[in-house]
Amino acid sequence: MAKPFFRLQKFLRRTQFLLFFLTAAYLMTGSLLLLQRARVGLPPGPRAPGPLQALPVAAVALGVGLLDSRALHDPRVSPELLLGVDVLRGPLARPRPGPRWLRSRNSELRQLRRRWFHHFMGDPQGPPALGPEAPRPAASSQGTYMGCFSDDGQERTLKGAVFFDLRKMTVSHCQNACAERSYVYAGLEAGAECYCGNRLPAVSMGPEECNHECKGEKSSVCGGVGRLSVYRVEQLQPGSRKRRTVTYRGCFRLLENVTHAFPDSLVQANVTVETCSGFCSQKEFPLAILRGWECYCAYPTPQFNLRDAVDSSLCGQESEARRLAEYCEVYQTPVQDTRCTDRRFLPTKSKVFVALSSFPGAGNTWARHLIEHATGFYTGSYYFDGTLYNKGFKGEKDHWRSRRTICVKTHESGRREIEMFDSAILLIRNPYRSLVAEFNRKCAGHLGYAADRNWKSKEWPDFVNSYASWWSSHVLDWLKYGKRLLVVHYEELRRSLVPTLREVVAFLNVSVSEERLLCVENNKEGSFRRRGRRPHDLEPFTPAMKDLINGYIRTVDRALRDHNWAGLPREYVPR
Repeated sequence: MAKPFFRLQKFLRRTQFLLFFLTAAYLMTGSLLLLQRARVGLPPGPRAPGPLQALPVAAVALGVGLLDSRALHDPRVSPELLLGVDVLRGPLARPRPGPRWLRSRNSELRQLRRRWFHHFMGDPQGPPALGPEAPRPAASSQGTYMGCFSDDGQERTLKGAVFFDLRKMTVSHCQNACAERSYVYAGLEAGAECYCGNRLPAVSMGPEECNHECKGEKSSVCGGVGRLSVYRVEQLQPGSRKRRTVTYRGCFRLLENVTHAFPDSLVQANVTVETCSGFCSQKEFPLAILRGWECYCAYPTPQFNLRDAVDSSLCGQESEARRLAEYCEVYQTPVQDTRCTDRRFLPTKSKVFVALSSFPGAGNTWARHLIEHATGFYTGSYYFDGTLYNKGFKGEKDHWRSRRTICVKTHESGRREIEMFDSAILLIRNPYRSLVAEFNRKCAGHLGYAADRNWKSKEWPDFVNSYASWWSSHVLDWLKYGKRLLVVHYEELRRSLVPTLREVVAFLNVSVSEERLLCVENNKEGSFRRRGRRPHDLEPFTPAMKDLINGYIRTVDRALRDHNWAGLPREYVPR
């Protein structure tokens, strides 16, 4: 009896192993077949090893359909991998048409939390090195290729305009961006980063050091890791935007010792605004100051902060004060104030985990821009937005729990999500403005306006009914569960930027100079302000919507006062 039982036991053990082996083989075979289909659309010819070869587990994840929507927008995922996803999706797998916000906000937030792929993918050392055939300077470029330079030093010379584009960066794209701001040199790094300036980097490198292709222009050189491919900007490409012009800032009383107060000057007969602005732009100064035949270049300083403008008639050609040279005209040049553009990750992990929390549409991106330039450290994000990363928010790609950023953007509410943070900056904006801003973003992106048909359709009332209560619950939850809070009102930040930003920086325990805060004020708009004329000026809120929103305003105002904070600003008063 024992012998048959032993044989049966042995057979079952073998069967278990055999089933496990067959299952594994079946999954691997299916993954390989799917990957083979995904590669059908790729161009022929030799290609350098990419992430598909280096990350077989990610490939298997693709084969079994585990790649989530966040990964599709992750810049670290190669175009080949994304192309494979597109092939696998097919027409039947595409999302149904219709506005995303008609889903519940909880569903939308759950989708944003699907971050397993971000956990899995480590931070790469840079774009993959190219094969034997190295890229060459772009032949179609209007500028002159100056060579390959090092960008490892602390003092970067090309630090004017900065932007990234992980999919479409080209040499001409970078040159046009620099030419628009009147810079002389355009430098490209790591295939996707663009820097502008008027001085060449000090350390030149061999041409083989710049071995990365431009993301949007194959076979063209776009620097390397810590290496800049520098081009001299000759002129704007046809069809690109015009150069930015000078902006009149006003008439001001001149300082007593101008030669000591202003770093550079030019004295020339019949000097014009264009001459003075061009001279100061070439020297990389954001301010051009005119007094008679004298031109001065400067930065805003505590002594000359551009807050005490006087009547412009005092700077008139025939005025007695102008003749006595007591007043001067101040112009903003196209170049950027570079005293606050240097940013980096924290050198050591932060001991305090700080959230920058707001309702969507409350100005979180603008606040991040101000905080990054004031502190010199990147901000992180609970989500990932490729558009923000391309605009220079490098912390967008960093894992939100890395503690390498000064604070982390979040729109989350709820006890568990709030108690993950040690402290938080709670940014509050008028709900009427927030709802309009978020609706514009959802319909037309960060910089666009919703079309007239969007406002007149059922989308708008559904959006208000869904999101108005979220504005209230978001503030109430953070007041209830937040451990250490600093409440900042968006309107107060716009009205009194430097004092409010000084409070924020102190809350983050960072020491900054007054000059750096004035630099932030000079660069306060950033890249995410909607420009141009609105499509219409109609009142989008119906009486029923106003009654709903006003009730939430009163609730939040009362809660703020109960927690010993000042109430909402006067402009929030129900209208």
